[in-house]
Amino acid sequence: MLGGTGWVGRHVCAALAERGHDPLVVARNHVPHVSGYDFRPLDLVAAGAGTIAEMLRAEDVGIVINATDGANTTDGWDRTEAELRRVNVDSVHRLLAAMAELPWRSRIVHIGTIHEYGPVGAGIPIGESVTPRPVNAYARTKFAGSAAALEAARDGVVDGLVLRLANVCGPYPSPASFPGKLLQMFRDAAGGAEVVLSIADARRDFVDVRDVADAVLRAVRAPVTGRAVNIGSGTVVDIRDLVAQLAEVAGLPPGAIKETGGPVPSLGGDWIQADIRLAERLLGWRPRTGLAESLRAMWEAG
Repeated sequence: MLGGTGWVGRHVCAALAERGHDPLVVARNHVPHVSGYDFRPLDLVAAGAGTIAEMLRAEDVGIVINATDGANTTDGWDRTEAELRRVNVDSVHRLLAAMAELPWRSRIVHIGTIHEYGPVGAGIPIGESVTPRPVNAYARTKFAGSAAALEAARDGVVDGLVLRLANVCGPYPSPASFPGKLLQMFRDAAGGAEVVLSIADARRDFVDVRDVADAVLRAVRAPVTGRAVNIGSGTVVDIRDLVAQLAEVAGLPPGAIKETGGPVPSLGGDWIQADIRLAERLLGWRPRTGLAESLRAMWEAG
């Protein structure tokens, strides 16, 4: 499990363990929530393909789940394109080269993002047939990494799938993510602080992180390779509605949120709705957790 110390990786590891698997977490730094799993310290950005191959061979790794991301809590989300490329592209190429060196055929489940497609018109669900046209550094580098994984799978170098995730919500969000920032603001407000924020005039698809973990496990077992599969709720929510729902869960009184004007930084367009029919057909997967339940679990997780 690469990126097992992150938000998505944390839940994937938990889902693997619940199903009787013994995940091996590979990351630069150990964190408390991976204490129950085998852990190997390795900086994938700095390590060469030979070093990675040696580790995979020594651990007899047949399946790699790659949830690493250049925009993360440790390094910060305000990264240059060169910095994002080192993680989202260069390290993926070295990982694939390392997997090609193994004496057995290995499988990769690579975590991409719905933002790889770029903006689409309002009301249009984003299906896998949409031609990716990423418009910012994060989306461009994520798409390049996903493209490398798909090419390796189609060329028979590895088996595997790319999962392109919609916006994620649910327990233990990254503090740098929108749900994570919103959660911290509302916790501070419970102590008397005023909530002042800009809210994007947008509608987005939010999928619970535990449903994402279930999709990853299904992708590990699925008898299909060389495909990109969208993972989302298949529905959209107005960002203001999401903010209002979490405020209600947090018990904030009416008028506790002061909305300001101004631009809102975003990695994607104003409309994002994942078409998830292929995920159901290839993986037998559908989301099980509604937004209200996801937000409540996020608030109650502490």
